[in-house]
Amino acid sequence: MNQDLQDIWYDMERHVAACTRCPLSQSRRQPVMGRGSLQGGFLLIAEAPGVQEDRQGMPFVGRSGEILDRLLQDCGLSREEIYITNIIKCHPPGNRDPKEEEKEACFPYLKYETFLLKPRVIVCLGRVAAQRIISPDFKITRQHGAWVYRKGCALTATYHPSAILRDPSKYEAAKGDFCEAARKLAGHAVGT
Repeated sequence: MNQDLQDIWYDMERHVAACTRCPLSQSRRQPVMGRGSLQGGFLLIAEAPGVQEDRQGMPFVGRSGEILDRLLQDCGLSREEIYITNIIKCHPPGNRDPKEEEKEACFPYLKYETFLLKPRVIVCLGRVAAQRIISPDFKITRQHGAWVYRKGCALTATYHPSAILRDPSKYEAAKGDFCEAARKLAGHAVGT
C-alpha cells in the first residue's frame, strides 16, 4: 500500500476514534474500526461490535470470532486475506440491533472503507447488515448465499457467527456461502 493510502487510512481511524455523531459514543469503551487486508478484495460486513470487541477494539474476537475463523479456514481463507468491519463502529448496549440513526451516523465511515478497499466480493454477516447493504427486505433464512452484482462487485449474505453459536445447524449453510465467496474471489468472473 502506498504512503498516501496509509495516511488516508490513519486519518479515518482517527476520525472514528474521536467520533461523537451518535449517543453510542458516550457508552462505548472504544470504537471498533475494521481490520485486515486492505488489498485482498474480500470484505465482510457485520452489524456492530459486541462486548468483547468493545473491550479489545478489534472486530470478531471471542466465540463469534472463533466461528468466523473456522468458516474462513474451511474455505481456504484467513483473516490476513480479508477485511472485516461493521455497519456501526460502537457497541450498542445489551447487544441490541443498531438503531436507524446510529446506522446513518456511521454509514459514511463504511462507505469510505469500501471506497478505499475496492472489494471484488462483499459478504454481509447477518440480517441487519444484509438489509442495509443488499436490500431492506432481505430475508437471511431464505436468501443467504444469493448473489447480486453492483459496480463490478459480487455481494451476498450469510448467517452471522453469533447465530451459528445459537443454532449450530446453520454452520454448513454458512460454510457453503463462504466457500462460494472464496471461489468468486479466486477468479471466477463477477456475474457468473
